[in-house]
Amino acid sequence: MGYYFTSESVSEGHPDKVCDQISDAVLDEILRYDPTSKVACETLVTTGLVVVAGEIRTNAYVEIQDITRRVIDRIGYNKSEYQFDAQSCGVLSALHGQSNDIFQGVKREADENQGAGDQGMMFGFACKETENYMPLTIDLSHRLLHELSAIRREGRQMKYLRPDAKSQVTVEYAEGWKPLRIDTIVISTQHDEFDKDDIMLKKIEDDVRNILIPRVKKQLPARLKKLFGDDMKLYVNPTGKFVIGGPHGDSGLTGRKIIVDTYGGRGAHGGGAFSGKDSSKVDRSAAYAARHIAKNLVAAGVCDQALVQIAYAIGKAEPVGFYVNTEGTSHVKMSDAEIALKVKELVDLRPYFIVKRFGLTNPIFEETASYGHFGRKPETRKVEVFYEDKDTFREVGKVYKNVEFFGWEKLDLVEQLKKVFGC
Repeated sequence: MGYYFTSESVSEGHPDKVCDQISDAVLDEILRYDPTSKVACETLVTTGLVVVAGEIRTNAYVEIQDITRRVIDRIGYNKSEYQFDAQSCGVLSALHGQSNDIFQGVKREADENQGAGDQGMMFGFACKETENYMPLTIDLSHRLLHELSAIRREGRQMKYLRPDAKSQVTVEYAEGWKPLRIDTIVISTQHDEFDKDDIMLKKIEDDVRNILIPRVKKQLPARLKKLFGDDMKLYVNPTGKFVIGGPHGDSGLTGRKIIVDTYGGRGAHGGGAFSGKDSSKVDRSAAYAARHIAKNLVAAGVCDQALVQIAYAIGKAEPVGFYVNTEGTSHVKMSDAEIALKVKELVDLRPYFIVKRFGLTNPIFEETASYGHFGRKPETRKVEVFYEDKDTFREVGKVYKNVEFFGWEKLDLVEQLKKVFGC
Protein backbone atom coordinates (compact mmCIF):
# COMPACT_ATOMS: atom_id res chain seq x y z
CA MET A 1 0.00 0.00 0.00
CA GLY A 2 1.30 3.45 -0.93
CA TYR A 3 1.47 6.60 1.13
CA TYR A 4 0.83 10.19 0.11
CA PHE A 5 2.91 13.34 0.36
CA THR A 6 1.92 16.88 -0.61
CA SER A 7 3.79 20.11 -1.36
CA GLU A 8 2.59 23.55 -2.40
CA SER A 9 3.97 26.54 -4.24
CA VAL A 10 2.83 30.13 -4.77
CA SER A 11 3.30 32.42 -7.76
CA GLU A 12 5.33 35.60 -7.97
CA GLY A 13 2.06 37.51 -7.53
CA HIS A 14 1.23 35.97 -4.16
CA PRO A 15 1.40 38.78 -1.55
CA ASP A 16 4.11 37.09 0.53
CA LYS A 17 6.16 36.50 -2.61
CA VAL A 18 5.71 40.12 -3.67
CA CYS A 19 7.38 41.01 -0.38
CA ASP A 20 10.22 38.53 -0.84
CA GLN A 21 10.95 39.93 -4.30
CA ILE A 22 10.95 43.55 -3.12
CA SER A 23 13.26 42.69 -0.20
CA ASP A 24 15.70 40.85 -2.46
CA ALA A 25 15.53 43.57 -5.11
CA VAL A 26 16.55 46.13 -2.47
CA LEU A 27 19.40 43.84 -1.43
CA ASP A 28 20.57 43.41 -5.03
CA GLU A 29 20.51 47.13 -5.77
CA ILE A 30 22.60 47.88 -2.67
CA LEU A 31 25.09 45.15 -3.62
CA ARG A 32 25.45 46.70 -7.09
CA TYR A 33 27.02 49.71 -5.39
CA ASP A 34 28.66 48.20 -2.31
CA PRO A 35 29.30 44.42 -2.16
CA THR A 36 30.37 44.66 1.49
CA SER A 37 26.92 45.88 2.57
CA LYS A 38 25.06 44.27 5.45
CA VAL A 39 21.32 44.13 4.78
CA ALA A 40 18.25 42.84 6.61
CA CYS A 41 15.28 44.16 4.64
CA GLU A 42 11.66 43.27 5.44
CA THR A 43 8.59 44.23 3.39
CA LEU A 44 4.86 44.40 4.14
CA VAL A 45 2.17 44.84 1.50
CA THR A 46 -1.55 45.42 1.74
CA THR A 47 -4.23 47.27 -0.24
CA GLY A 48 -2.49 50.19 -1.95
CA LEU A 49 0.50 50.21 0.41
CA VAL A 50 4.08 48.90 0.70
CA VAL A 51 6.19 49.29 3.85
CA VAL A 52 9.92 48.55 3.58
CA ALA A 53 11.73 48.25 6.92
CA GLY A 54 14.92 46.81 8.35
CA GLU A 55 18.57 47.40 9.16
CA ILE A 56 21.31 48.25 6.66
CA ARG A 57 25.01 49.09 6.85
CA THR A 58 26.26 50.34 3.47
CA ASN A 59 28.06 53.10 1.58
CA ALA A 60 25.38 52.98 -1.11
CA TYR A 61 22.31 55.11 -1.61
CA VAL A 62 19.39 53.57 -3.49
CA GLU A 63 15.88 54.76 -4.29
CA ILE A 64 13.55 52.43 -2.40
CA GLN A 65 10.46 53.76 -4.18
CA ASP A 66 11.91 53.15 -7.64
CA ILE A 67 13.01 49.61 -6.78
CA THR A 68 9.65 48.78 -5.23
CA ARG A 69 7.59 50.07 -8.14
CA ARG A 70 9.80 48.30 -10.70
CA VAL A 71 9.29 44.93 -8.98
CA ILE A 72 5.54 45.37 -8.62
CA ASP A 73 5.25 46.33 -12.30
CA ARG A 74 7.38 43.36 -13.40
CA ILE A 75 5.15 40.98 -11.43
CA GLY A 76 2.09 42.37 -13.24
CA TYR A 77 0.27 44.55 -10.73
CA ASN A 78 -0.18 47.47 -13.10
CA LYS A 79 -3.94 48.06 -13.23
CA SER A 80 -5.92 50.20 -10.82
CA GLU A 81 -8.71 47.59 -10.68
CA TYR A 82 -6.32 45.31 -8.74
CA GLN A 83 -6.36 47.94 -5.94
CA PHE A 84 -2.61 47.46 -5.72
CA ASP A 85 -0.62 48.74 -8.66
CA ALA A 86 2.92 49.87 -9.30
CA GLN A 87 2.18 53.49 -10.12
CA SER A 88 -0.34 54.46 -7.45
CA CYS A 89 0.49 52.39 -4.35
CA GLY A 90 2.05 54.18 -1.41
CA VAL A 91 5.63 53.24 -0.52
CA LEU A 92 6.93 53.89 3.00
CA SER A 93 10.59 53.32 3.91
CA ALA A 94 11.56 52.63 7.51
CA LEU A 95 15.13 51.44 6.97
CA HIS A 96 17.81 52.32 9.51
CA GLY A 97 21.39 51.40 10.39
CA GLN A 98 22.54 47.96 11.50
CA SER A 99 23.23 47.44 15.18
CA ASN A 100 26.89 47.89 16.13
CA ASP A 101 26.45 44.99 18.54
CA ILE A 102 25.71 42.67 15.63
CA PHE A 103 28.38 44.17 13.36
CA GLN A 104 31.18 43.64 15.87
CA GLY A 105 30.35 39.93 15.92
CA VAL A 106 30.60 39.66 12.13
CA LYS A 107 33.59 41.89 11.33
CA ARG A 108 37.11 40.53 11.84
CA GLU A 109 40.59 41.78 10.88
CA ALA A 110 41.13 38.62 8.85
CA ASP A 111 38.26 38.08 6.39
CA GLU A 112 38.38 34.30 6.76
CA ASN A 113 37.53 34.63 10.45
CA GLN A 114 34.30 36.52 9.76
CA GLY A 115 31.73 35.47 12.34
CA ALA A 116 28.26 34.16 11.62
CA GLY A 117 25.67 36.95 11.51
CA ASP A 118 23.31 35.02 13.77
CA GLN A 119 22.92 31.77 15.63
CA GLY A 120 20.76 28.99 14.28
CA MET A 121 20.59 25.73 12.37
CA MET A 122 20.19 25.38 8.62
CA PHE A 123 19.24 22.35 6.56
CA GLY A 124 19.90 21.13 3.03
CA PHE A 125 18.18 18.24 1.29
CA ALA A 126 18.50 16.27 -1.94
CA CYS A 127 17.02 13.09 -3.39
CA LYS A 128 16.92 11.19 -6.69
CA GLU A 129 13.24 11.70 -7.55
CA THR A 130 13.94 14.34 -10.21
CA GLU A 131 16.81 15.36 -12.48
CA ASN A 132 17.45 18.42 -10.31
CA TYR A 133 17.60 16.30 -7.13
CA MET A 134 14.47 17.89 -5.66
CA PRO A 135 11.39 16.18 -4.22
CA LEU A 136 8.88 15.56 -7.00
CA THR A 137 5.97 17.24 -5.18
CA ILE A 138 7.65 20.64 -4.81
CA ASP A 139 9.28 20.46 -8.25
CA LEU A 140 5.91 19.94 -9.96
CA SER A 141 4.25 22.61 -7.80
CA HIS A 142 6.86 25.15 -8.93
CA ARG A 143 6.70 24.07 -12.58
CA LEU A 144 2.92 24.46 -12.75
CA LEU A 145 3.02 28.06 -11.51
CA HIS A 146 6.12 29.04 -13.46
CA GLU A 147 4.42 27.85 -16.63
CA LEU A 148 1.14 29.54 -15.67
CA SER A 149 3.09 32.80 -15.32
CA ALA A 150 4.67 32.25 -18.75
CA ILE A 151 1.22 31.75 -20.28
CA ARG A 152 -0.01 34.96 -18.63
CA ARG A 153 2.94 36.96 -19.94
CA GLU A 154 2.67 35.54 -23.46
CA GLY A 155 -0.92 36.82 -23.57
CA ARG A 156 -2.08 34.42 -26.30
CA GLN A 157 -4.01 31.95 -24.17
CA MET A 158 -5.81 32.18 -20.84
CA LYS A 159 -5.97 35.95 -21.27
CA TYR A 160 -8.04 36.30 -18.11
CA LEU A 161 -5.14 35.41 -15.80
CA ARG A 162 -4.04 37.76 -13.00
CA PRO A 163 -0.75 37.52 -11.07
CA ASP A 164 -1.77 35.72 -7.84
CA ALA A 165 -1.84 31.91 -7.85
CA LYS A 166 -1.18 28.81 -5.74
CA SER A 167 -0.55 25.18 -6.59
CA GLN A 168 -0.50 21.94 -4.63
CA VAL A 169 0.61 18.48 -5.72
CA THR A 170 -0.03 15.17 -3.93
CA VAL A 171 1.98 12.13 -5.04
CA GLU A 172 1.40 8.53 -4.05
CA TYR A 173 4.67 6.80 -3.10
CA ALA A 174 5.73 3.21 -2.55
CA GLU A 175 8.07 2.44 0.35
CA GLY A 176 11.44 4.13 -0.03
CA TRP A 177 10.00 7.28 -1.62
CA LYS A 178 9.38 5.68 -5.01
CA PRO A 179 6.73 7.77 -6.82
CA LEU A 180 3.84 5.66 -8.14
CA ARG A 181 1.38 8.24 -9.46
CA ILE A 182 0.18 11.80 -9.13
CA ASP A 183 -2.94 11.60 -7.01
CA THR A 184 -4.11 15.24 -6.86
CA ILE A 185 -3.26 18.61 -8.39
CA VAL A 186 -4.82 21.80 -7.01
CA ILE A 187 -4.55 25.08 -8.94
CA SER A 188 -6.03 28.31 -7.60
CA THR A 189 -5.43 31.22 -9.95
CA GLN A 190 -6.60 34.80 -9.80
CA HIS A 191 -8.63 35.84 -12.85
CA ASP A 192 -10.63 38.65 -14.41
CA GLU A 193 -14.35 39.01 -13.77
CA PHE A 194 -16.61 36.80 -15.90
CA ASP A 195 -20.29 37.44 -16.65
CA LYS A 196 -21.23 34.02 -15.27
CA ASP A 197 -19.26 32.25 -12.54
CA ASP A 198 -20.14 28.71 -13.69
CA ILE A 199 -18.94 29.41 -17.22
CA MET A 200 -15.77 30.98 -15.83
CA LEU A 201 -14.97 28.01 -13.59
CA LYS A 202 -15.49 25.51 -16.44
CA LYS A 203 -13.33 27.59 -18.79
CA ILE A 204 -10.42 27.89 -16.35
CA GLU A 205 -10.55 24.18 -15.44
CA ASP A 206 -10.55 23.17 -19.12
CA ASP A 207 -7.61 25.47 -19.84
CA VAL A 208 -5.60 24.15 -16.90
CA ARG A 209 -6.25 20.57 -18.04
CA ASN A 210 -5.69 21.14 -21.76
CA ILE A 211 -3.12 23.97 -21.88
CA LEU A 212 -1.18 24.23 -18.62
CA ILE A 213 -0.67 20.58 -17.68
CA PRO A 214 0.43 19.48 -21.20
CA ARG A 215 3.01 22.29 -21.27
CA VAL A 216 4.39 21.14 -17.93
CA LYS A 217 4.45 17.49 -19.01
CA LYS A 218 6.58 18.42 -22.04
CA GLN A 219 9.34 19.55 -19.65
CA LEU A 220 9.52 16.17 -17.91
CA PRO A 221 11.36 12.93 -18.71
CA ALA A 222 9.27 9.95 -19.79
CA ARG A 223 9.43 8.25 -16.38
CA LEU A 224 7.69 11.25 -14.78
CA LYS A 225 5.20 11.85 -17.58
CA LYS A 226 3.82 8.36 -16.86
CA LEU A 227 2.75 9.49 -13.40
CA PHE A 228 -0.05 11.65 -14.88
CA GLY A 229 -2.81 9.05 -15.09
CA ASP A 230 -6.49 9.21 -16.01
CA ASP A 231 -7.34 8.73 -12.33
CA MET A 232 -5.56 11.93 -11.28
CA LYS A 233 -7.84 14.34 -9.42
CA LEU A 234 -7.70 17.98 -10.56
CA TYR A 235 -9.20 20.80 -8.50
CA VAL A 236 -9.21 24.26 -10.08
CA ASN A 237 -10.28 27.31 -8.05
CA PRO A 238 -12.18 25.09 -5.60
CA THR A 239 -13.77 28.09 -3.86
CA GLY A 240 -15.52 28.87 -7.17
CA LYS A 241 -14.09 32.35 -7.78
CA PHE A 242 -10.75 34.16 -7.37
CA VAL A 243 -11.02 37.73 -8.66
CA ILE A 244 -9.87 39.56 -5.51
CA GLY A 245 -6.25 38.58 -4.91
CA GLY A 246 -2.72 39.80 -4.39
CA PRO A 247 -2.04 42.32 -1.62
CA HIS A 248 -5.67 43.53 -1.82
CA GLY A 249 -6.94 40.04 -1.01
CA ASP A 250 -4.38 39.28 1.71
CA SER A 251 -1.59 41.25 3.32
CA GLY A 252 1.90 39.92 2.65
CA LEU A 253 5.15 39.73 4.60
CA THR A 254 8.72 38.81 3.74
CA GLY A 255 9.75 35.35 4.88
CA ARG A 256 6.36 33.67 5.27
CA LYS A 257 6.90 31.05 2.56
CA ILE A 258 10.02 29.29 3.83
CA ILE A 259 8.72 25.81 2.95
CA VAL A 260 7.86 26.92 -0.59
CA ASP A 261 11.38 28.37 -0.80
CA THR A 262 13.01 25.08 0.18
CA TYR A 263 11.81 21.47 -0.14
CA GLY A 264 8.04 21.54 0.19
CA GLY A 265 8.05 19.96 3.62
CA ARG A 266 10.57 17.20 2.90
CA GLY A 267 13.77 17.01 4.91
CA ALA A 268 13.71 19.69 7.61
CA HIS A 269 13.84 23.46 8.07
CA GLY A 270 15.68 25.48 10.70
CA GLY A 271 13.07 28.26 10.65
CA GLY A 272 15.09 31.12 9.17
CA ALA A 273 13.86 32.94 6.07
CA PHE A 274 16.13 33.93 3.17
CA SER A 275 14.91 37.00 1.31
CA GLY A 276 16.22 40.45 2.12
CA LYS A 277 19.27 39.10 3.96
CA ASP A 278 22.85 39.53 2.84
CA SER A 279 25.12 36.50 2.96
CA SER A 280 26.63 37.25 6.37
CA LYS A 281 23.30 35.93 7.66
CA VAL A 282 23.89 32.19 7.76
CA ASP A 283 20.12 31.65 7.64
CA ARG A 284 20.64 32.11 3.94
CA SER A 285 24.26 31.33 3.06
CA ALA A 286 24.58 28.18 5.18
CA ALA A 287 21.26 26.86 3.86
CA TYR A 288 22.74 27.21 0.37
CA ALA A 289 25.91 25.42 1.51
CA ALA A 290 23.89 22.59 3.06
CA ARG A 291 21.91 22.10 -0.17
CA HIS A 292 25.17 22.08 -2.17
CA ILE A 293 26.60 19.31 0.00
CA ALA A 294 23.41 17.24 0.01
CA LYS A 295 22.99 17.48 -3.77
CA ASN A 296 26.60 16.54 -4.48
CA LEU A 297 26.45 13.58 -2.07
CA VAL A 298 23.44 12.17 -3.92
CA ALA A 299 24.85 12.94 -7.38
CA ALA A 300 28.14 11.26 -6.46
CA GLY A 301 26.31 8.06 -5.54
CA VAL A 302 27.18 8.20 -1.85
CA CYS A 303 23.45 7.88 -1.06
CA ASP A 304 20.03 8.20 -2.67
CA GLN A 305 18.80 10.81 -0.20
CA ALA A 306 20.63 13.23 2.08
CA LEU A 307 19.67 15.63 4.83
CA VAL A 308 22.46 17.98 5.97
CA GLN A 309 22.39 20.28 8.99
CA ILE A 310 24.86 23.07 9.82
CA ALA A 311 24.62 25.11 13.05
CA TYR A 312 26.36 28.32 14.13
CA ALA A 313 26.81 30.61 17.12
CA ILE A 314 26.57 34.34 16.38
CA GLY A 315 29.98 35.91 16.00
CA LYS A 316 31.81 32.58 15.60
CA ALA A 317 33.27 31.42 12.30
CA GLU A 318 33.42 27.65 12.77
CA PRO A 319 30.10 25.79 12.84
CA VAL A 320 29.12 24.43 16.24
CA GLY A 321 27.39 21.48 14.60
CA PHE A 322 27.45 19.48 11.37
CA TYR A 323 25.19 16.50 10.67
CA VAL A 324 24.47 14.19 7.74
CA ASN A 325 21.54 11.75 7.58
CA THR A 326 21.32 9.48 4.54
CA GLU A 327 18.05 8.03 5.86
CA GLY A 328 19.13 4.45 5.24
CA THR A 329 20.05 5.02 1.58
CA SER A 330 23.86 5.06 1.90
CA HIS A 331 25.91 3.07 -0.64
CA VAL A 332 29.20 3.26 1.29
CA LYS A 333 30.42 1.15 4.21
CA MET A 334 30.44 4.04 6.67
CA SER A 335 28.09 5.37 9.28
CA ASP A 336 26.41 8.71 8.67
CA ALA A 337 28.67 10.18 11.37
CA GLU A 338 31.75 9.02 9.45
CA ILE A 339 30.33 10.46 6.23
CA ALA A 340 29.78 13.80 7.98
CA LEU A 341 33.34 13.85 9.31
CA LYS A 342 34.85 13.31 5.86
CA VAL A 343 32.60 15.94 4.25
CA LYS A 344 33.54 18.50 6.90
CA GLU A 345 37.22 17.83 6.20
CA LEU A 346 36.58 18.45 2.50
CA VAL A 347 34.38 21.58 2.66
CA ASP A 348 35.21 24.73 4.63
CA LEU A 349 31.97 25.86 6.24
CA ARG A 350 33.15 29.14 7.71
CA PRO A 351 30.86 31.95 6.44
CA TYR A 352 33.64 33.74 4.52
CA PHE A 353 34.39 30.64 2.46
CA ILE A 354 30.72 29.91 1.78
CA VAL A 355 30.25 33.47 0.50
CA LYS A 356 33.38 33.25 -1.64
CA ARG A 357 32.49 29.81 -3.03
CA PHE A 358 29.08 30.90 -4.34
CA GLY A 359 29.74 34.59 -5.08
CA LEU A 360 27.16 35.76 -2.54
CA THR A 361 28.28 39.40 -2.50
CA ASN A 362 26.94 39.77 -6.06
CA PRO A 363 23.42 41.03 -6.98
CA ILE A 364 21.91 37.60 -7.68
CA PHE A 365 19.05 37.31 -5.22
CA GLU A 366 15.88 38.79 -6.71
CA GLU A 367 15.54 35.79 -9.02
CA THR A 368 15.67 33.39 -6.06
CA ALA A 369 12.64 35.01 -4.44
CA SER A 370 10.01 33.18 -6.52
CA TYR A 371 9.67 29.53 -7.58
CA GLY A 372 12.20 28.23 -5.07
CA HIS A 373 15.83 28.79 -4.12
CA PHE A 374 16.76 25.20 -4.97
CA GLY A 375 16.53 22.95 -7.98
CA ARG A 376 17.35 25.87 -10.27
CA LYS A 377 19.84 25.94 -13.14
CA PRO A 378 23.26 27.41 -12.27
CA GLU A 379 24.55 29.82 -14.91
CA THR A 380 26.92 32.75 -15.37
CA ARG A 381 25.59 36.10 -16.61
CA LYS A 382 26.80 39.64 -17.07
CA VAL A 383 25.33 42.16 -14.62
CA GLU A 384 25.84 45.91 -14.32
CA VAL A 385 27.53 47.13 -11.13
CA PHE A 386 28.58 50.58 -9.91
CA TYR A 387 32.03 49.88 -8.51
CA GLU A 388 35.26 48.65 -10.05
CA ASP A 389 37.58 45.88 -8.92
CA LYS A 390 39.70 43.17 -10.57
CA ASP A 391 36.60 41.21 -11.58
CA THR A 392 34.73 44.02 -13.33
CA PHE A 393 35.07 45.28 -16.90
CA ARG A 394 33.88 48.27 -18.91
CA GLU A 395 31.60 48.04 -21.90
CA VAL A 396 30.06 51.04 -23.68
CA GLY A 397 30.81 53.28 -20.72
CA LYS A 398 29.24 50.95 -18.15
CA VAL A 399 30.84 48.62 -15.63
CA TYR A 400 29.90 44.94 -15.75
CA LYS A 401 30.75 41.79 -13.87
CA ASN A 402 30.33 38.15 -14.81
CA VAL A 403 28.49 36.58 -11.88
CA GLU A 404 27.15 33.13 -11.16
CA PHE A 405 23.48 32.62 -10.35
CA PHE A 406 22.42 29.61 -8.24
CA GLY A 407 26.03 28.52 -7.75
CA TRP A 408 24.99 26.29 -4.86
CA GLU A 409 23.27 24.04 -7.42
CA LYS A 410 26.56 23.12 -9.13
CA LEU A 411 27.77 19.53 -9.07
CA ASP A 412 31.40 20.55 -8.67
CA LEU A 413 32.11 18.31 -5.66
CA VAL A 414 31.03 15.07 -7.30
CA GLU A 415 34.45 13.86 -8.43
CA GLN A 416 36.07 14.70 -5.10
CA LEU A 417 33.32 12.90 -3.21
CA LYS A 418 33.61 9.85 -5.46
CA LYS A 419 37.31 9.71 -4.71
CA VAL A 420 36.87 10.19 -0.96
CA PHE A 421 34.10 7.61 -0.65
CA GLY A 422 35.22 5.20 -3.36
CA CYS A 423 31.99 5.46 -5.34
